[in-house]
Amino acid sequence: MAVAMDIRAFCMSAWQSSAGLRPASLPFPSLCDYAGVAYDEGLAIRLLGILGEEDGLAQKKMFGGLAVLLGGHMAVGVYGDDLLVRTDPGQQDMLLAEPGTRPFDMTGRPMKGWIVVDASMCAEDGDLRRWVSRGVAHARSLPPK
Repeated sequence: MAVAMDIRAFCMSAWQSSAGLRPASLPFPSLCDYAGVAYDEGLAIRLLGILGEEDGLAQKKMFGGLAVLLGGHMAVGVYGDDLLVRTDPGQQDMLLAEPGTRPFDMTGRPMKGWIVVDASMCAEDGDLRRWVSRGVAHARSLPPK
């Protein structure tokens, strides 16, 4: 993590000395775009093991973590140490009543149907499978992209 912190410090000084222009505004990714990006790789391995050979499975780095898409729609992901699950927005209130859940919010505006599940609530394989199945069911309910 020391390397990530050094890169982050470099990026901050570069942004401050460039009259407000961020390297991230360039039309291509900058090393600064990935400074400090980290997610629980163990959880990602467990997640991908559960999904196995699902049709239309793709992995993509998003939200500073790993997203798993099915048919072009995000189903689940790893966000920091936690699980990110995309669900039916109509079920969000019911699912948020479960312990260790919270709305996914990166900007101050929570995303409807996107739920973060605390790592402690998916430490057991059965719990992880239950949450993954919810994300898969929602992704499969959407028309393929």
